[in-house]
Amino acid sequence: MKKIVVIDYGIGNVKSMVNALENLGVEAVLTGDEQEIMAADAVILPGVGAFKHGMDNLIERNLVPVIHNYVATGKPFLGVCLGMQMLMEESEEFGRSKGLGLIEGSVKIIPLLSDTTEKLPHVSWNELIEPTKGRWNDTILSTTKDGTDMYFVHSFAAIPNHQTDVLASCNYGNLNFCAAVHKKNIYGTQFHPEKSGIFGLRILEEFIKLIN
Repeated sequence: MKKIVVIDYGIGNVKSMVNALENLGVEAVLTGDEQEIMAADAVILPGVGAFKHGMDNLIERNLVPVIHNYVATGKPFLGVCLGMQMLMEESEEFGRSKGLGLIEGSVKIIPLLSDTTEKLPHVSWNELIEPTKGRWNDTILSTTKDGTDMYFVHSFAAIPNHQTDVLASCNYGNLNFCAAVHKKNIYGTQFHPEKSGIFGLRILEEFIKLIN
């Protein structure tokens, strides 16, 4: 049976991810143990809350080098919500904080325009947009149709330095923000696939298929 580790670093609200993976027929282990993480077939970094708090917890548990070492193996790695944001180099949330630096870019508050009626946080179902035709081919979004709704809960968004790292975008309050990233074996989703119904589960299925 395929084994996926969901990294436990003191951030709550991860049971739904474990349940979703188990329902898809894989062994899902919630752990912060280095040996278990390195032995996993794939790893997911979940998270909700503030960027600095998440990074502080990773640093306190000495998980930053573990994550870097795991990514270096080439095995599939997925960051979800806060987990995606922490893939970036830094965030401006509650002052400047350093991220994992696995993808070049930063995290900033969604700059809503003054004439919009939308509010922060962005808590809603919203449509994924394929940046260019064919971008989703051979990725975890390969079975997702352009315009499919996913569930978002956030006020900050990642801004990759390179457009080639943007896997999907989303519109909110007349603004377009990065909704998913992809670089080599690294994926990230700002939305919660485990809370996005059947279409979110399909994305997790595609992630599982990446396991050799």
